[in-house]
Amino acid sequence: MADREKVFVYPEDVSAFGFDWGRMALTVAPEVNGAERFSGGVVDLPPGKGHTRHNHPGAEEIIFVISGNGEQMVEGERGNPVVAKVGPGCTIYVPESRFHSTLNTGDLPMQLFVVYSPAGPELALRELPDFKLLPAGK
Repeated sequence: MADREKVFVYPEDVSAFGFDWGRMALTVAPEVNGAERFSGGVVDLPPGKGHTRHNHPGAEEIIFVISGNGEQMVEGERGNPVVAKVGPGCTIYVPESRFHSTLNTGDLPMQLFVVYSPAGPELALRELPDFKLLPAGK
């Protein structure tokens, strides 16, 4: 049964990172289930909220929109921002070290699944001034 718990993980099963702009529950990570090459989790953004422009040096990211609508910015090859409206089913690829941001522009919550490769850049979020660790189930 212990192996099953490591393989099948719901967001409410793990502690989450809470911020003024939303929350992220890591469901795949070295500290959660031993994943070595990538990490990922569920991000919840309330209406009108989003994370500001940032990057993950040395890491690629995949963002999949589960629900809600928003505006996604990804830095282009020449440093220019590329902005698009995104919604359910959209996959966003953020190349290594590129700046990006997400904003929920809809009236309903926006939910994303994000994947980082290699694992680890999400741990830097713990250093943000508005970071709070939320217990599992909260």
